[in-house]
Amino acid sequence: MNDPIGDMLTRIRNGQMRGKSVVATPASKLRGWVLDVLADEGYIRGYEKSEVNGHPGFEISLKYYEGAPVIRELKRVSKPGRRVYLSVNDIPVVRQGLGVSIVSTPRGVMSDAAARSNNVGGEVLCTVF
Repeated sequence: MNDPIGDMLTRIRNGQMRGKSVVATPASKLRGWVLDVLADEGYIRGYEKSEVNGHPGFEISLKYYEGAPVIRELKRVSKPGRRVYLSVNDIPVVRQGLGVSIVSTPRGVMSDAAARSNNVGGEVLCTVF
């Protein structure tokens, strides 16, 4: 697998399109950190560690509001073929502040608002609205 974060985001998108309540994905530290930000921002209910065929994984609990998915748009920004690194002043504001950019910084993976408050830039992993 070349892009594990992109794979996880696609699994979340596909699960929401099918109306699933739980989606499974393989586990890694970076995926866990991204899921922490999604849970803190209220886009997913949470996630739990699980084991699938002897391999560690995550079970992501998706969140819905009045039957519609809470996540309307989930886009991968920085890809393996083209990494996107931005300074703190250049981190994009998603949908006039209604959405969130998830940024991998030297201080850890955090939302765009947290990166601005810590005055640190980094790799923009994805945007969520």
